[in-house]
Amino acid sequence: MPTNAQLTDEYLALVAERGGDAQGRLAAREHMNNSTAIYHHEVVDSSYVPRLYSRETHERFAYIAETTYSILSKVMREYLENPSYRHVYDIDPRLVELILLPRGYDALLPFARVDLFLNEDDMSAQFCEFNADGSSGMNENREITASIANSEPFKAFAAAHQVRTCNEELFAGWVDEFLKIYDTYDSKVANPHVAIVDFLENAITEEFMIFAGLFAERGIECSVYDVRDLAFENGELIGKKAFYGRDNAKIDAIWRRSVTNDIIDNWEASQALISAVRERKVALIGSFAGHLVHDKQIFQVLHMPETQALLTDEENAFVRDTVPFTSFLTSDVVAERNVKATRENWIIKPTDAYGSKDVFAGSNYTDEQWVEIVDTHVDSKAGAPFLVQRYCTPFKTLAIPLYGTEADATVKPLPYNNMEGLYIYNGRFTGVFSRLGPEPVICKKTHGITAATIWVDE
Repeated sequence: MPTNAQLTDEYLALVAERGGDAQGRLAAREHMNNSTAIYHHEVVDSSYVPRLYSRETHERFAYIAETTYSILSKVMREYLENPSYRHVYDIDPRLVELILLPRGYDALLPFARVDLFLNEDDMSAQFCEFNADGSSGMNENREITASIANSEPFKAFAAAHQVRTCNEELFAGWVDEFLKIYDTYDSKVANPHVAIVDFLENAITEEFMIFAGLFAERGIECSVYDVRDLAFENGELIGKKAFYGRDNAKIDAIWRRSVTNDIIDNWEASQALISAVRERKVALIGSFAGHLVHDKQIFQVLHMPETQALLTDEENAFVRDTVPFTSFLTSDVVAERNVKATRENWIIKPTDAYGSKDVFAGSNYTDEQWVEIVDTHVDSKAGAPFLVQRYCTPFKTLAIPLYGTEADATVKPLPYNNMEGLYIYNGRFTGVFSRLGPEPVICKKTHGITAATIWVDE
């Protein structure tokens, strides 16, 4: 069975046979320029080389995703059902109340994406972070796949192998799963109006509208609203002003894409949503309990004795192997772990944020800069608690980055760091968000790119 690296080498040879295939690269970038793969008003950058994953890798990803789901579900259930366990988290009391609100349906963690670094030589993995309700990237993967699907290298590779994308599972699969979950809701109605809600300045609205169309294909009306444009009137949650869909419409079920720290930051403006959930007048899929997964404290919580007691021996071994040391950034931990003097070993990040905001990898800084970063963030001096985490060196693979410049046509394959996001729909592994970048922190602002995810010869 070929390895991922051998498959990539084969693909790059097909590109080289065509003199680098400048025409195909420029066509791929042109597709992206006219696509719906937009993040914060900018077209995402991509790789002309897809991530080609073998059957062995698919099986490894599935095991990681579904084992992680089992572990996270146990943590969530214990927090919800056992008050004596809740001290393992340090959470805003307002959010604790929201987390404990009843769901009214079976699924504990409907939607998640767990981000990790896979060493493709030995198939070991280290997690970067867990994401729940606000997880995105499905549309990026779809558009980038389309950008290369008609290229000569891809068609030649597909002629020699069985290839498959995960786009159908990521899109239609989620709509089907959402409706199955809603069918277990204790106050379901026959023809629900579904709403996708977020704070739209942070939202991937292009992605939302694609999902809304898929709901419509199943005969289910779906609208998109800003959380602040909801009203709770006469026992009903009303979407007053739709970004997409119908104004002044009663909402029966919500796919919550707004992360909980945005809810806290917009507390008063979120009260209509909160009241409707508290009064059990809307099905909130997923519930606010998803914060227990999203909050980066989870990495510390998983290593605590209280959590270890919940898990099987296999699950505890999995945590030891995959979840790096994580702790609040306090003076005691800085001294105990010698954080200032060993910057290459550490990354500092907020407890609850997204989009790689305020993330500092020690390897990116000089010794003097790193000491200043530690000193200004330790003991919540930056205004909020930060975490320090053992840094994992990402695995590198060859990519041909397309940034929308003249170099796109001629750039040689470059070794880029990899981070894989494994999508989990109600416990089932459904696909991968394949991101790469030249810097230790992989995100758009550090020239990160997304590659198409392709399963090969399963």
